[in-house]
Amino acid sequence: MRFGRTSKAIGVAAVAALALSACATSGGGNSPEGTGESTAAAAGGSISVAETNAFSSFNSDSATGNVDINGKIAYMTHGGFYYVDNQLKVVRNEEFGTYEKVSDDPLVVKYTVNEGAKWSDGNAVDAGDLLLNWLVESGYANDAKTDEEGNVTSGTNYFDFAGDTSGLGLTEIPEVSDDGRSITLTYSKPFADWEIAFGGLNDGGIGLPAHVLAEKAGLADEQALVDIIQGLKRGNPDEPAKENKDLKAVADFWNTGFDTKSLPTDESLYLSSGPFVVDSITPDQSITLVRNESYTFGPKPAVDEVTIRFIGAAPDQVSALKNGEVDIIAPQPSADTVELLQGIEGVTVDVEDQLAYDHIDLNYKGVFKEANVREAFMKAIPRQAIVDRIVKPLKADAAPLDSQFFVPAQDAYEASAASNGSGDYKEADIEGAKELLAGATPEVRIMYNKDNPNRADAYALIQESAEKAGFKIVDGGLGASDWGAALGNGTYDATIFGWTSPGVGVSGVPQIFKTDAGSNFNGFSEPAADKLMDELIVTTDSVEQDKLVTQIDKHVWDSFYGLPLFQSVGLDAYNSDRIEGVKYQPNQTGVFWNFWEWKVK
Repeated sequence: MRFGRTSKAIGVAAVAALALSACATSGGGNSPEGTGESTAAAAGGSISVAETNAFSSFNSDSATGNVDINGKIAYMTHGGFYYVDNQLKVVRNEEFGTYEKVSDDPLVVKYTVNEGAKWSDGNAVDAGDLLLNWLVESGYANDAKTDEEGNVTSGTNYFDFAGDTSGLGLTEIPEVSDDGRSITLTYSKPFADWEIAFGGLNDGGIGLPAHVLAEKAGLADEQALVDIIQGLKRGNPDEPAKENKDLKAVADFWNTGFDTKSLPTDESLYLSSGPFVVDSITPDQSITLVRNESYTFGPKPAVDEVTIRFIGAAPDQVSALKNGEVDIIAPQPSADTVELLQGIEGVTVDVEDQLAYDHIDLNYKGVFKEANVREAFMKAIPRQAIVDRIVKPLKADAAPLDSQFFVPAQDAYEASAASNGSGDYKEADIEGAKELLAGATPEVRIMYNKDNPNRADAYALIQESAEKAGFKIVDGGLGASDWGAALGNGTYDATIFGWTSPGVGVSGVPQIFKTDAGSNFNGFSEPAADKLMDELIVTTDSVEQDKLVTQIDKHVWDSFYGLPLFQSVGLDAYNSDRIEGVKYQPNQTGVFWNFWEWKVK
């Protein structure tokens, strides 16, 4: 859910940024656990991993690139200020740089990149990179107004950032240090997620290199881009400024210029500031990363090479593990898959709740523009049958998920589920749907990842049930490397996918549900909910946060947004006879969270 798209004891509402899923602190000092000298000695060798989705972009922060596999590649190739461990604690990487709260009132935070941190082309990671990162994530320059169809009617939206801009949007243009390695942010209000606010959707990693964006936009150099940013005025949709052509050129390339299924001939499009650098890609089949020899400012990987193979079907992943073609798999879970894995000698299997959920969202235009049609379709969805088919064989007490934000392990779940209206959708209500349709037979195009067996099963069950109510269902399934980019493009009426959460922070709520937000793909817009989300991001008390999210949950259900289907179950398996260091992680990063600790025995 990075909501990259899919929990343990922490629920879906506790999110910094969500990613599209396949189904986004311990230690101390300068060498926190997992990042110190104990990991520096390279054991060498290679490890192969199977992933369900296929790689599609070197910019996992964009609206089209925000897919879990793209985020995992970014995580391995981008240095950053922190990561989230498998206890969902924020661990600082002070070998890369530092961040400190300078003041509480006003909230002031200073970020400094250490001298020696650099991109794989030799250019320093510096304040220019931080400043560009801030501009993207703050939405500072955006001043566009849109109509009900989502079309821009005035002003300009520059960067199509998939995350929420509300938090960093509370800051003015940062102060840049004289040595060019620090920026200082001053907030106009408290910000609940200040510690994890900066660094894109990938656990504190710095995004794309400013010197490359400057070059691709035709600017003289990185300093020219810095000058543009420092000269900007905050965007005001009520008084839109004349479009800044230079900034628009930078943003246009940021939005789409890094999207690719193959390895670019231009190496500047896949520079690394992290432990690995991409070496080769076979489109829709695999991607191989090798050690970044210039990386000395963070956790050092123990292996020389990691290859990720894109294998959608769980049985095929199991076969690949059994045959020694891959060392680690994270397939779509099922009881049959677990049984197969447990029968393979030398394989360790982890099955636990995931910080993720599957859902179906309805677009607020086209066939679903009318609320009664959305409500009718929701009544026709067989949530219990979907849970019985997909989850219950693996988890006996599984039930339909009755909140868009909380999961059953959270204290707030029961109260929210009891008050949000979810009780009307436990089972499919075909007669109720027919009554609302009053003889109409709307055609609904459903988009989903057809290479994902769980999504394909959910689609089949929804199709069968909805057609009984009078809907005409059109199969809009797309391949594993295409479905993420299609989100929000207007070619479908409903979509089945998952959100995966990092398990920290609350910014994932407005990321998806706020009007015109980066990951608001279906056009949901509710002024009262927007106001609550504005309050949420400046609320630091967790009890008060839960109260606000509970109110937002009800607004979403009352609007006939679509339905959460079930909390996802996570499944990882690895060849423990050959490798070690693999540890289960319930969030969007999955087993990759500590990839530097993986070793070949």
